[in-house]
This record gives sequence, structure tokens and C-alpha cells, in this order.
Amino acid sequence: MRVEFVNPFLASLVNVLTTMAQLDIEPEKPQLKKGSVAKGDVSGLIGMVGPQTKGSFSVSFEEKLALEIMNRMLGEKPSSINEEVTDMVGEITNMVTGGAKRLLAEKGFDFDMATPIVVSGKDHTITHKGEGPIIIMPFKSEFGSAHIEICFDG
Repeated sequence: MRVEFVNPFLASLVNVLTTMAQLDIEPEKPQLKKGSVAKGDVSGLIGMVGPQTKGSFSVSFEEKLALEIMNRMLGEKPSSINEEVTDMVGEITNMVTGGAKRLLAEKGFDFDMATPIVVSGKDHTITHKGEGPIIIMPFKSEFGSAHIEICFDG
């Protein structure tokens, strides 16, 4: 997978969480993902298809971080992941993918986006749409970690 596909998603996640939740997250070292178990407690997954390639993007949050983002964005802090939290994660997935889509379009890559799917629970799995390797990018914050996963053909 080309790095030019990865960086727009990283920049977009940082931008969305900074502007929407006034939350700073620090990227850590990217790695190849083995297996399908998510690194967080709630994940948004969205498929992307374009003339040049197809793939998918997911963002997973540890429960403590997801609840803090909910509190900062909506002024509500549930005690655990509920339907409102999963809705919020779906919206964040949409916003991050939309931001990345704009950045990729500037480089000549055009994609159609599917509707995000949100999955939650300990050790839930994520099934990507692309055939290529899965790049996982961890982020840390004072409230826990988030992980982006990106998988594109070729």
C-alpha cells in the first residue's frame, strides 16, 4: 500500500478530534496488523471504492477515550458504550473518511464511500474490504488510545 493513502487518514483523524472534541492525540509508530481483532472497544468501519483501487478504513477507540470524546462533543458522559456512543463513532468515521477523501482527491484519487458500520465489545473483529496488507496506526491521548486501520488493494 502506498503511504500517500495513509497520511490523509492520519491527518484527518487528528483534525476531527482537535476541532470537534478539543482533544489532542499523538501518533505512534505504524505497523502491519495480523489477525482481525480490533485494538479498541468500539470501532467504525467504512468501505471505499474508486476507479484506481478499493479498500476500507476503520478507527477504534478504547472505551475511556470514546466516553471522553462523547463528553467533549455532546456534553454527555455515559458510564459505558451505548447507542449514542456508537452513533458518535459512526459520525467520526464519516468525518475522518470525508476529510481523507478530500485530501486524496487533491492527489487525483477519487473514491465513493459506503455507510459506516460500527461494532463494539471486547475483542470484536474488523473485516476489511481490500486485499492488501492492513496498516495499523496507534494514537495515544491522556484518556486512552485510538487505532486507525487502513487496507487498500495493491
